[in-house]
Amino acid sequence: MGVPGKLIFAVACLFLADRFYCGEILVFPEDGSHWVNMMVILKQLHSNGHTLTVVRSARSLYIQERSSFYTSITINPSQMEDIGSGLFDALLIRSLELRTMSPLWRFIEQQKDITAILKTFHGVAHQMICTILEDTLLINRLHSAKFDMMLTDPAFPAGVLLANYLHLPLVYNVRWLNAGDAHMAIAPSPPSYVPTYNSLFHDRMGFIERAENLLRYLVIRFQENFVILPIYSNLLARYFPSDFDLLSMQQSADIWLLRVDFAFEFPRPTMPNIIYIGGFQCQPPQPLPADLESFMQSSGEHGVVVMSLGVMVAALPMEITEIIADAFAQIPQKVVWRYMGERPSTLGNNTLLVDWLPQNDLLGHPKTHAFVSHGGTNGIYEAIYHGVPVVGLPLMFDQFDNIHRLETRGAARLVEVATLTSEGFKEALLDILQNPSYRQSIQKLSRLHKDQPISPLNNAIFWIEYVIRNKGAGHLRSQAIGLPWYSYYCMDIFVFFLALAFTIVWTAFTFCRLICFRGSPKKKVE
Repeated sequence: MGVPGKLIFAVACLFLADRFYCGEILVFPEDGSHWVNMMVILKQLHSNGHTLTVVRSARSLYIQERSSFYTSITINPSQMEDIGSGLFDALLIRSLELRTMSPLWRFIEQQKDITAILKTFHGVAHQMICTILEDTLLINRLHSAKFDMMLTDPAFPAGVLLANYLHLPLVYNVRWLNAGDAHMAIAPSPPSYVPTYNSLFHDRMGFIERAENLLRYLVIRFQENFVILPIYSNLLARYFPSDFDLLSMQQSADIWLLRVDFAFEFPRPTMPNIIYIGGFQCQPPQPLPADLESFMQSSGEHGVVVMSLGVMVAALPMEITEIIADAFAQIPQKVVWRYMGERPSTLGNNTLLVDWLPQNDLLGHPKTHAFVSHGGTNGIYEAIYHGVPVVGLPLMFDQFDNIHRLETRGAARLVEVATLTSEGFKEALLDILQNPSYRQSIQKLSRLHKDQPISPLNNAIFWIEYVIRNKGAGHLRSQAIGLPWYSYYCMDIFVFFLALAFTIVWTAFTFCRLICFRGSPKKKVE
């Protein structure tokens, strides 16, 4: 065989070796913005030659039944509560109401609302997995498909339960789990310096802040054990062995692809099977459509402000929308605003309303000078990636924490939506646009975020394929997940040593007393 023949043979062997590791992947995603970033991973897996099967609900808002890069299994739970845009609109109105309350009363009302939300969303997940497990034909089909692994977003545990039922290696694309952030479930998270969900604290807390943070931590644990776990208790008793429990199944995932980057988050303990992929959905900007590019160029030296409130909130209440439109009309910049709803009467000629915008490409455009955002994780990382300072209008969930993290690093201004005024919003906009420190701060974050040996997306794909090649990654899982709490904190050892010390002291005391008693002279009887 000549040199060209050997070269062709070598290339063919490399190609076949690469194809050998292509797997059958079962995907159980979450809807909404979670699906937006899951699609990025799925498209890359598909381009690498993997076969993808996506489990979706018939009532899904964004997960399409037909796709060019996956096949789908559609589940139609008969009694599942409908979760649509109407629910998120109601949550938005309630969140604005809470923001006007005193801190103590807001905390109490928030926990009541969170408990109700957890019951609703976990009730939907419970009905989804029950429908799947009750369908014998579907279960047999899933077994016979011989999937190599499952990829799921475990914000709600239907995918986790199905993976454990099918005995599949499990990889998470994860940020939130149960009632808090996923880190709490897998790695030590001391509340003395790890801020809890929605606390708005940083990692340097004073006594009062640490006390409140501990209280929030205990509340999260309470909600997990007494609100969430009872929802699944009957299902576990019916379909799983008696020694299976939900928390252990959640902790047993082989790889946790965590949507976190420590250029943005606060440092904290970690585990070998946690892979940080924060900002994996970010890409260099692509050319804009001709009409949008023309609008961007028409901004001249002043540049453009981009505004988007994510995929789940089409528009704010009209009185707030009018305030924002009025403030936009008073600045020299052009504005591209993703907005669906009635046109505000205060809208200026400098503002373009669009039903959809290519957010990543707009943020990467050299004419973009500021980003008005609700603080969703996807948008925040895109702002960091492209180095665009942020005016934050957090509305609900983790958005307050996200904007707070950027603000503590000097890269954002948080504006309270519930008490918004045109003058206040305009002042925040002009501060972000005219004060160079904001752009310098976020460009520093951008440099830190990009200074990695491998891109977050490629890192995610490597570890998914790692699990396929090695049929799991159990060697990376800490044995702490199997320990009861008293063993984890060495309470049993502490009690043993305490008992041993007590026994030694008691024995010594008894021995001394006996010796003293025997050595003392007896009284003579007269």
